[in-house]
Amino acid sequence: MSHPLEAPLATLTRNFVELRTLGDAFVLATVVETEGSTYSKTGSQMLITAAAQLRGLLSGGCLEVDLLEHARTVLSSGTAHLASYDMRGEDDLLFGIGSGCEGAMRVLLQRVGPADDWQPMTQVARCVRERRAETIGLIVDGVAAGRCWWTGDGNAPWPEPAELMTARVAASRPQMVECQLGGAWTRIFIMPLTLPPQLLLCGAGADAVPLASFALSLGIAVTICDHRPALAMAARFPHCEVRRIASGQLADAVDLAQVDAAVVMSHHLPADLEYLRALAGCRGIAYVGLLGPAARRERLLADLGPLAVDLRERLRAPVGLDIGARTP
Repeated sequence: MSHPLEAPLATLTRNFVELRTLGDAFVLATVVETEGSTYSKTGSQMLITAAAQLRGLLSGGCLEVDLLEHARTVLSSGTAHLASYDMRGEDDLLFGIGSGCEGAMRVLLQRVGPADDWQPMTQVARCVRERRAETIGLIVDGVAAGRCWWTGDGNAPWPEPAELMTARVAASRPQMVECQLGGAWTRIFIMPLTLPPQLLLCGAGADAVPLASFALSLGIAVTICDHRPALAMAARFPHCEVRRIASGQLADAVDLAQVDAAVVMSHHLPADLEYLRALAGCRGIAYVGLLGPAARRERLLADLGPLAVDLRERLRAPVGLDIGARTP
C-alpha cells in the first residue's frame, strides 16, 4: 500500500471521539476552495469547540481568530457558513497583520452535534476505524449547506443525483462540482478520505512507547503486538490498538495487507524471528525495521533461510537513520 505524506484523519477522528464523549456540539471547518499560495489546501479540516478551543489549524494563526467568531454564530444558529479570505495583493492587511500569503481560501463551517447526529464526522470516523475507502459529497451552498452524501447513504434532504454519484465515486482528489438540487444550481465539494498510514510495532517494550507517541503525532495509526501481559497493555499506549498475541500468531491476529510499515523491536530473539517470518511473506509492507546491531540482523536472516531473500531488500536494520546519536 502507499499513502501521501499527509495523514490528518487519524488526529481529526481522535479529537472527534473525545469531543463527542463530552456531548457538546462543535464546529467542523473544511477548506473547500483555494487559489494561489495558502497555508492549507482543499480538504484540510479542523474542529472548533464551544469553548473556543482549536483542534487543528487551517492557517498559521492568521485566520483562526475570525473563524472563531463565525464558529460561535454557526453553533448558536445551526446554519452552515462559508467564510472567504483573500490575502492576495501588496495592500493586503488581513485583520491588521498583513499576512502576505498571496492566496485566497474559502472555508465551510458547519455544526456537528447531537442535533446533527454527529454527521459527517460519525461516518468519517467509521471509515477510518474500519480502514474503508470513502468519498464524501459536501453541499456548500444554500439551505442544505453542510449536509452530505456518502456511499449508500447521507443526511442531505434529497437523493444523491446520479451524475454527482458518478463524479464522487470516480474522484481521486478534492474538487468542486455543480449540480441541480431543489431546482437550483448548487456547488458540491467532493472530498476523498485519505486513510491514515498503518504502523505495526512488534514489541511493546519501554522504547516502543515514545515511538508510538511520535507516530501518533504525525497522524499515523499504530498497532502494537506483544506476547507479554505486563507490556501489552492499552493503558501504556493511548490511542493505539494493542494486541497480546504469541509471536507466531502475528499473521492470524493482524491484517498485514493493511500495514504500511513495521518495526520489530521485542528485544526477544525467538519472538523477533517469528515476527520477521510473518512479515517476510507480506511484500506489500515496503518498510520493515529491525531494532539491534548488524550482527543480530544477519543471525536472524540466516535463521529465516529462503524467506530472507524476500525480506532483505525491505529490511532496515539497524532501524532508522544514522544521525550521529549515542542513545535510542
